Amino acid sequence: MDIDAVKTWDADFVVLGEPASAKNQRRIVLVRKKPRVIKSAKALAYAKSFDTQCPRLTPALEGAVALRLDVYYASRRPDLACIDLIQDLLQGHIYLNDRQVKASMSLWNLDRENPRVRVRVREIPGDTSQGVSSFTPSMIWGPENI
Repeated sequence: MDIDAVKTWDADFVVLGEPASAKNQRRIVLVRKKPRVIKSAKALAYAKSFDTQCPRLTPALEGAVALRLDVYYASRRPDLACIDLIQDLLQGHIYLNDRQVKASMSLWNLDRENPRVRVRVREIPGDTSQGVSSFTPSMIWGPENI
């Protein structure tokens, strides 16, 4: 495939605030006297904030996508465990289902004054039914990231 045929990002935006982990901070609550595991209060608050800041693509992407996250934390403590939560939160906004994510790149950064996540998503050209391991980096990330 010609790398010039690879388009720029279908979505490129920033969500302000420090992302939360969907997994590391789960809580157990009782719902109708049965224990349930739910997201932490921080993850629920982040999800609400993300929802208000995330644009909506109309129509949402339907094919295989590549997701790039540049995560800026306020301290050195967090790891990149926020990836799963962000993939879930993009459903219905940018793509239909997080199973469409066939390639992802996440980069950890520090910005004490302005924690945020830059989100970039692009549809991957070509047939991904056999995986994307044989794709060139430019086919997934675009010619600007060779």
